[in-house]
Amino acid sequence: MKRHWIKKAFFITLIAVAVIVVFGGAVMLLWNGVLTDVLHIGMISFWQAIGLLLLSKILFGGFGPGYRGHFGPWGHNRHHWMHMSEEERTKFREEWKKRCQPSQ
Repeated sequence: MKRHWIKKAFFITLIAVAVIVVFGGAVMLLWNGVLTDVLHIGMISFWQAIGLLLLSKILFGGFGPGYRGHFGPWGHNRHHWMHMSEEERTKFREEWKKRCQPSQ
């Protein structure tokens, strides 16, 4: 039983490393192939591409769970909406219509 978990951990680690290498290589190739010609900026190394991936994950992705539900990043509000009565939903919609109208 213990040996099964060791093999599984090894393969998961191997897949994670392969994904990092593939995405890092793709970022490096795209950066060096496109941005250097279009924006006239310098080329980056593989490790700089990995750093860019990590930085973009921190800035834009966060470290929470990847699945956000049917409503995108607002999936946690889905349960609240599902438990509203029709009267509460109508009131909610009317309030948002007032908020979203352009000011005159």
